[in-house]
Amino acid sequence: MRIIGGSARGRTLLAPRGLQTRPTPDAVRESLCNILRCEIPGATVLDLFAGTGALALECLSRGAERAALVDHAQSAMGVIRRNVQSAGFEGQTQCLRSDWRAALARLRGQGRFDLVFLDPPYGRIDLTQVCAALAESDLLAPDALIVAEHRTGEPPTAHPPLLTEDTRRYGDTTVTIIRYHQEGQ
Repeated sequence: MRIIGGSARGRTLLAPRGLQTRPTPDAVRESLCNILRCEIPGATVLDLFAGTGALALECLSRGAERAALVDHAQSAMGVIRRNVQSAGFEGQTQCLRSDWRAALARLRGQGRFDLVFLDPPYGRIDLTQVCAALAESDLLAPDALIVAEHRTGEPPTAHPPLLTEDTRRYGDTTVTIIRYHQEGQ
């Protein structure tokens, strides 16, 4: 696994041992970055179930301004920190070892995010619930995008102010892109 494009292109990324972390494949990350190419430069990124940190690091490599990487697993957080250091993005990242609910509370008041990646363990986290909590959290910038990776056939349900904008299938993995429309926009 490696960073595919941008300033850190070609850097190898580590992954935790075992089956607890399921990194997003290079081809899926590349496709996502192509879809999001206009959204990434200057963006603030939240990778809420970071695993290896590959999604946030790919965005930083392509011009995102800063990123918060969150994961509950100690083994994943150790790998994330090493990947951040290897890619040279220590000054642009905040790494939090936390579950997603506590992370949302801890991040309040630290700015808003333009791009949020959700790639939790399949079948263990209710993505609809996570999206609703994000919409209520005051952490989303106007017109923010939530990019949710999930098992095909198990999409999150978006309710206003969240609107599903795009869905892409990659074998048994599907990515749903959801736009946050703040009231009054």
